[in-house]
Amino acid sequence: MRPEATIDRQIAKIAQRQIAVIGGGIVGAAIAETILRQGHRVTMIEPGPFGGEQAASYGNGAFISPASIIPMSMPGLWRQVPGYLLDQSGPLTIRWPFFPRLLPWLTRFLLAGRSKARVTKTAKALSELLSKSPERHADLAARAGVEEMIHEEGLLYLYVDRRAYEADALSWRLRADCGVKTREVEGDELRAMVPGLAARYSLGILLTEGRHCLNPGGYVDAIARHCVTNGAMTQASCAQRVLMSGDAIVGVETDGGIVACDTVVVAAGIHSTPFTKQFGDRIPLEAERGYHVEFADMPLNLKVPVMPQDLKVAIVQTAGGLRVAGQVEFASWKAAPNWKRADLLGEKLRSCFPGLPAKAATQEPHRWQGNRPSTPDGLPVIGRSRNNKNVIYAFGHGHIGLNAAPMTAELVARLIADQPPPIDLTPFSPERFR
Repeated sequence: MRPEATIDRQIAKIAQRQIAVIGGGIVGAAIAETILRQGHRVTMIEPGPFGGEQAASYGNGAFISPASIIPMSMPGLWRQVPGYLLDQSGPLTIRWPFFPRLLPWLTRFLLAGRSKARVTKTAKALSELLSKSPERHADLAARAGVEEMIHEEGLLYLYVDRRAYEADALSWRLRADCGVKTREVEGDELRAMVPGLAARYSLGILLTEGRHCLNPGGYVDAIARHCVTNGAMTQASCAQRVLMSGDAIVGVETDGGIVACDTVVVAAGIHSTPFTKQFGDRIPLEAERGYHVEFADMPLNLKVPVMPQDLKVAIVQTAGGLRVAGQVEFASWKAAPNWKRADLLGEKLRSCFPGLPAKAATQEPHRWQGNRPSTPDGLPVIGRSRNNKNVIYAFGHGHIGLNAAPMTAELVARLIADQPPPIDLTPFSPERFR
């Protein structure tokens, strides 16, 4: 049975609410679409265009991957911190001026991955959150009328040799234990699947159930337009605070006016912190700053997206061209982009596909920098504020916002309807940081 069918059957039992969804990225858009089907009145608040470059959703690697359950913090990562401070060209860097401010968060981050037991627990929680994500996105895209944006070609993780693959044994064991389906691809099959691939790669791990989004920003925009068609309102403003009358929510104050509501869903990504502070919920949230470059006219038709494990990037064909996405840069979400890191992505592309020209034929690549909202334990925050049951949090998804959006939307809808969730929400509780 499709997950939305369960929700649709409950519509008649739910009292209509007036709900403001703060944040119009993929998580906020998916939530708005789901609670609209519950029969509520919904206003979507987003300062820029839905699917626009201001949102992390716009620039992600486009992977919808069942394998994205491995936290960044793994056993032994602490040994690499000096290198992250010294090497500003590595896949993960920390800008020196921001290190003192980041230290408490980084300490929690390293502790979260200090043992196999802890990362196993995290992987299991994430696997439940990402359960059937590819199928859920296919259903969501169909409802929004953009089925063609979700491509079912699989996803390929590349290794230079079997020794490199075995160095990631813990990650793949955790995935297998959580039911992720894979198969090995080698030799002629690998070359046929990925024409032009550098000779150093001899092994691929194909995620047979993986999919990718052809246009992440356009996908979010399509969902938002679908919501408007079905009765949602939009407010192109920056939300500032929740307005109260005693203990009751009466609206959201924005820089463009007041949005009346009795329930608030905070899905504002890295900008969620002011609302958690307003309601006395202390949640450590930092930006994992990511970059992408997109070449409109590179002579490469990449049918299966790839993720070379030695380069730590995603390479995928999108509607806008050949996209290379990746990098983790810790600084401040307000810091100016370091475009040298974006340029490094172009170098990684040509390292993976050495036959590509040094420059695009007719134009410079499109460059983008965004801010992944990340908690130190690698798990998003999904649940009610401890001080107001009508404030529901849905942020902090880090690298899995696109992946986790449909299930997050269902979980929020269940909370609003006071229905039991399909998975255990304890690992995602806002109170776990108290």
